[in-house]
Amino acid sequence: MSEFSFKDVAIVSCGTLSMELNYLRDQGFLDADRILFTRPGLHENPRELENQLVKQIKQAQTRSAKILVVYGGKFCYVNSSDPTRTIDTIIAEQGGGIIRINSTHCMDMLAGSQDRDEMAGDEKVLWLTPGWIKFRHDVFDGWDKGLANENFPKHTGGAWVLDGIGYMDQYMAEHPEDLLEYSDWMGIPIQPCPITLDRFKSLLSEAAEKLK
Repeated sequence: MSEFSFKDVAIVSCGTLSMELNYLRDQGFLDADRILFTRPGLHENPRELENQLVKQIKQAQTRSAKILVVYGGKFCYVNSSDPTRTIDTIIAEQGGGIIRINSTHCMDMLAGSQDRDEMAGDEKVLWLTPGWIKFRHDVFDGWDKGLANENFPKHTGGAWVLDGIGYMDQYMAEHPEDLLEYSDWMGIPIQPCPITLDRFKSLLSEAAEKLK
């Protein structure tokens, strides 16, 4: 069990990070009152993201007065019809006792921009998390091969999966054809990038500490 306790905190998170959060719970680090998830990949559908986020926050509030939202602040919710409406606006409308993790997106929660730059060196890398592999069809809902060709091949260093839970080793062993097909669809190679979850744990603890 970690020295820091999340016992009086409920967590609402994007489902893309469900594997990392469940792993931390199973390891004894995350003893939150409850962990609720929205559907993965809702950055493609801001209206549905808002609906599910509000619904899960309200559900969490039935169990705890302190809510930690695990969503990025810059890239996860972009409302093109109302650019001034941000994810923090939505959260603030739900009342007090709610804080969002201090990060721009899920990749940033696992490895900061400086760390990513150091790992990539001179390569232009598309950073992913294990959730972008497991929940591929949610994350890229509505994308076709043409849209993939417009976006991914410019990442000449390929796609690197920030893996702090050992997911990719198992996935590559059990589903090599699926990974090859995914790589072919992207038009770039996909490789694991082993990391620790130390940054994620620190960001979660810092946010929960502010709630207390």
